[in-house]
Amino acid sequence: MRGKPVMTVDAFVQEFPRLFHMAELSSWDNIREYGLLSTTALLDKFEIVGNQRHSIESNRRPESVRIEHPELGYAVIRDQKPLNEKKLSASLTDMSPQEWYRLLNGMVFFWPSADRLQRLLSGRAYKKRAHCVIVVDSQKLIERYQDSIRLSKINSGAIPYGPTPRGSTTFSTLFQYPHVSRRRDGSVRIQLGEVAVKYGVSDILDFVLEVRRVVPGKPEELIFKP
Repeated sequence: MRGKPVMTVDAFVQEFPRLFHMAELSSWDNIREYGLLSTTALLDKFEIVGNQRHSIESNRRPESVRIEHPELGYAVIRDQKPLNEKKLSASLTDMSPQEWYRLLNGMVFFWPSADRLQRLLSGRAYKKRAHCVIVVDSQKLIERYQDSIRLSKINSGAIPYGPTPRGSTTFSTLFQYPHVSRRRDGSVRIQLGEVAVKYGVSDILDFVLEVRRVVPGKPEELIFKP
């Protein structure tokens, strides 16, 4: 009798060969130049400190925030509209909301499937806005960043219905991820909500398969392909 399967790189890649990141359309030039950076990494790069940094990094952002640097120009940090503050407070098990915001802001996030990406693109907060969708090769990303990758069964940045419990154990390392089972045909099933990389992926272009412009009411447009 076969025991419970464990996570392996091969199992992950077979289940999720591509990963998807949605960004502000205007962010693509900065991503090409500096990499895909977390909010924390972007604040470091743009030398944002003091009250401005605390407001961005440790609180919910109801709208996207523009930051500026005399040499680097500007960058846009995405809003956190899907995070309901009241539900978040009720769902946290061992962290404060401020600690949760800092945790999320310290990572960059990928959707493990096109279906999950489409749900976000179709959501009330984003369906009328323009975005760029970055598609990456999961195997290449994992091979280089496996020590920095964190997995979550839930969408950590949204609480659409009831307050699903979340806290310090929400994210697991790649090889300790517990939500792995076996289908009847023997293949491995991984229940996964999102993939995160701590701090950022400075060499994101090494993993990009394509980048698409998504504008409401218009066909998607390929804007980058290596």
